[in-house]
Amino acid sequence: MTMAPESEFLRLLREQVGHEFDAHQQYVAIAVWFDSQDLPQLARHYYRQALEERNHAMMIVQYMLDRDLSVAIPPGSAVRQDFTRVVEPIALALEQEQQVTQQVEAIFRAARAQDDALGEQFMLWFLKEQVEEVAAATTLLTVAERADATGANLFDLENYVARERIGDQGLSQDAPEVAGGAL
Repeated sequence: MTMAPESEFLRLLREQVGHEFDAHQQYVAIAVWFDSQDLPQLARHYYRQALEERNHAMMIVQYMLDRDLSVAIPPGSAVRQDFTRVVEPIALALEQEQQVTQQVEAIFRAARAQDDALGEQFMLWFLKEQVEEVAAATTLLTVAERADATGANLFDLENYVARERIGDQGLSQDAPEVAGGAL
Protein backbone atom coordinates (compact mmCIF):
# COMPACT_ATOMS: atom_id res chain seq x y z
CA MET A 1 0.00 0.00 0.00
CA THR A 2 1.42 3.39 -0.94
CA MET A 3 0.40 6.06 1.52
CA ALA A 4 -0.15 9.70 0.85
CA PRO A 5 2.65 11.76 2.42
CA GLU A 6 0.06 13.72 4.40
CA SER A 7 -1.60 10.68 6.02
CA GLU A 8 -2.34 10.94 9.74
CA PHE A 9 -0.47 7.72 10.42
CA LEU A 10 2.71 9.04 8.80
CA ARG A 11 2.40 12.44 10.44
CA LEU A 12 2.12 10.84 13.88
CA LEU A 13 4.86 8.32 13.12
CA ARG A 14 7.25 11.09 12.07
CA GLU A 15 6.40 13.03 15.24
CA GLN A 16 7.05 9.92 17.30
CA VAL A 17 10.67 9.86 16.20
CA GLY A 18 11.05 13.20 17.95
CA HIS A 19 9.12 12.02 21.00
CA GLU A 20 11.39 8.99 21.33
CA PHE A 21 14.51 11.13 21.06
CA ASP A 22 13.03 13.55 23.62
CA ALA A 23 12.45 10.58 25.95
CA HIS A 24 16.06 9.54 25.32
CA GLN A 25 17.33 12.96 26.35
CA GLN A 26 15.07 13.12 29.41
CA TYR A 27 16.28 9.72 30.58
CA VAL A 28 19.89 10.85 30.15
CA ALA A 29 19.13 13.90 32.33
CA ILE A 30 17.50 11.67 34.96
CA ALA A 31 20.44 9.26 34.88
CA VAL A 32 22.94 12.09 35.29
CA TRP A 33 20.96 13.43 38.25
CA PHE A 34 21.01 10.01 39.92
CA ASP A 35 24.74 9.74 39.19
CA SER A 36 25.27 13.13 40.83
CA GLN A 37 23.37 11.87 43.89
CA ASP A 38 25.68 8.83 44.18
CA LEU A 39 22.87 6.42 43.30
CA PRO A 40 24.62 4.30 40.66
CA GLN A 41 21.96 1.59 40.27
CA LEU A 42 19.24 4.12 39.51
CA ALA A 43 21.65 5.95 37.19
CA ARG A 44 22.45 2.68 35.39
CA HIS A 45 18.75 1.91 35.01
CA TYR A 46 18.01 5.28 33.42
CA TYR A 47 21.07 5.23 31.17
CA ARG A 48 19.72 1.90 29.84
CA GLN A 49 16.27 3.44 29.47
CA ALA A 50 17.82 6.27 27.46
CA LEU A 51 19.42 3.80 25.05
CA GLU A 52 16.14 1.93 24.75
CA GLU A 53 14.32 5.13 23.73
CA ARG A 54 17.05 5.91 21.21
CA ASN A 55 16.62 2.42 19.79
CA HIS A 56 12.85 2.94 19.57
CA ALA A 57 13.38 6.11 17.53
CA MET A 58 15.75 4.26 15.22
CA MET A 59 13.28 1.38 14.82
CA ILE A 60 10.77 3.88 13.48
CA VAL A 61 13.44 5.37 11.22
CA GLN A 62 14.28 1.89 9.87
CA TYR A 63 10.58 1.15 9.27
CA MET A 64 10.20 4.38 7.29
CA LEU A 65 13.37 3.63 5.30
CA ASP A 66 12.13 0.10 4.58
CA ARG A 67 8.84 1.51 3.28
CA ASP A 68 10.62 4.16 1.21
CA LEU A 69 9.10 7.00 3.25
CA SER A 70 10.86 10.30 3.82
CA VAL A 71 12.59 10.62 7.17
CA ALA A 72 13.47 13.81 9.02
CA ILE A 73 14.88 13.98 12.53
CA PRO A 74 13.08 16.78 14.39
CA PRO A 75 14.83 19.09 16.86
CA GLY A 76 14.69 18.10 20.50
CA SER A 77 12.70 19.58 23.35
CA ALA A 78 13.98 20.88 26.66
CA VAL A 79 14.56 18.38 29.46
CA ARG A 80 13.97 18.71 33.17
CA GLN A 81 16.95 18.22 35.44
CA ASP A 82 16.15 20.25 38.57
CA PHE A 83 15.05 17.50 40.96
CA THR A 84 15.20 17.75 44.74
CA ARG A 85 13.84 14.37 45.88
CA VAL A 86 14.49 10.91 44.48
CA VAL A 87 10.81 10.30 43.68
CA GLU A 88 10.59 13.31 41.35
CA PRO A 89 12.61 11.94 38.41
CA ILE A 90 11.02 8.51 38.84
CA ALA A 91 7.54 10.07 38.75
CA LEU A 92 8.54 12.08 35.68
CA ALA A 93 9.71 8.88 33.98
CA LEU A 94 6.34 7.23 34.67
CA GLU A 95 4.48 10.26 33.29
CA GLN A 96 6.68 10.12 30.20
CA GLU A 97 5.93 6.42 29.66
CA GLN A 98 2.20 7.04 30.06
CA GLN A 99 2.40 9.84 27.50
CA VAL A 100 4.33 7.64 25.06
CA THR A 101 1.67 4.97 25.50
CA GLN A 102 -1.02 7.46 24.46
CA GLN A 103 1.08 8.49 21.46
CA VAL A 104 1.65 4.88 20.37
CA GLU A 105 -2.05 4.11 20.74
CA ALA A 106 -2.91 7.11 18.54
CA ILE A 107 -0.46 5.96 15.86
CA PHE A 108 -1.90 2.44 15.95
CA ARG A 109 -5.46 3.79 15.65
CA ALA A 110 -4.42 6.00 12.71
CA ALA A 111 -2.89 3.00 10.91
CA ARG A 112 -6.07 1.01 11.52
CA ALA A 113 -8.29 3.88 10.35
CA GLN A 114 -6.28 4.10 7.12
CA ASP A 115 -6.44 0.33 6.61
CA ASP A 116 -2.63 0.19 6.76
CA ALA A 117 -2.00 -3.41 7.83
CA LEU A 118 1.79 -2.99 7.72
CA GLY A 119 1.69 0.09 9.91
CA GLU A 120 -0.72 -1.56 12.31
CA GLN A 121 1.49 -4.65 12.58
CA PHE A 122 4.58 -2.52 13.17
CA MET A 123 2.90 -0.64 16.02
CA LEU A 124 1.80 -3.83 17.81
CA TRP A 125 5.31 -4.37 19.18
CA PHE A 126 5.37 -0.84 20.58
CA LEU A 127 2.00 -1.35 22.28
CA LYS A 128 3.30 -4.49 24.00
CA GLU A 129 6.49 -2.67 24.97
CA GLN A 130 4.56 0.20 26.53
CA VAL A 131 2.57 -2.15 28.77
CA GLU A 132 5.88 -3.45 30.14
CA GLU A 133 7.41 0.02 30.45
CA VAL A 134 4.47 1.52 32.34
CA ALA A 135 4.26 -1.50 34.67
CA ALA A 136 7.99 -1.34 35.49
CA ALA A 137 7.92 2.45 36.01
CA THR A 138 4.84 2.19 38.22
CA THR A 139 6.45 -0.45 40.42
CA LEU A 140 9.68 1.52 40.71
CA LEU A 141 7.77 4.66 41.72
CA THR A 142 5.78 2.71 44.32
CA VAL A 143 8.96 1.32 45.88
CA ALA A 144 10.62 4.77 45.80
CA GLU A 145 7.58 6.41 47.41
CA ARG A 146 7.61 3.83 50.19
CA ALA A 147 11.31 4.41 50.80
CA ASP A 148 10.79 8.19 50.77
CA ALA A 149 7.74 8.09 53.06
CA THR A 150 9.39 5.92 55.67
CA GLY A 151 12.67 7.78 55.58
CA ALA A 152 14.34 4.51 54.61
CA ASN A 153 17.90 4.48 53.45
CA LEU A 154 17.93 5.20 49.71
CA PHE A 155 20.47 2.45 49.30
CA ASP A 156 17.58 0.06 50.02
CA LEU A 157 16.03 1.45 46.83
CA GLU A 158 19.38 0.98 45.08
CA ASN A 159 19.47 -2.65 46.26
CA TYR A 160 15.95 -3.18 44.95
CA VAL A 161 16.88 -1.84 41.51
CA ALA A 162 20.01 -4.03 41.40
CA ARG A 163 18.21 -7.12 42.67
CA GLU A 164 15.14 -6.87 40.43
CA ARG A 165 17.11 -5.73 37.39
CA ILE A 166 14.17 -3.60 36.26
CA GLY A 167 14.15 -3.01 32.52
CA ASP A 168 17.23 -5.16 32.01
CA GLN A 169 15.69 -7.59 29.52
CA GLY A 170 17.17 -6.02 26.39
CA LEU A 171 15.39 -6.12 23.05
CA SER A 172 12.97 -8.97 22.53
CA GLN A 173 13.56 -11.27 19.60
CA ASP A 174 10.43 -9.96 17.90
CA ALA A 175 11.59 -6.32 18.13
CA PRO A 176 11.69 -4.33 14.89
CA GLU A 177 15.06 -3.72 13.26
CA VAL A 178 17.01 -0.71 14.51
CA ALA A 179 18.51 1.61 11.89
CA GLY A 180 22.28 1.50 12.36
CA GLY A 181 21.97 -1.34 14.86
CA ALA A 182 20.78 -1.43 18.45
CA LEU A 183 22.98 0.08 21.12
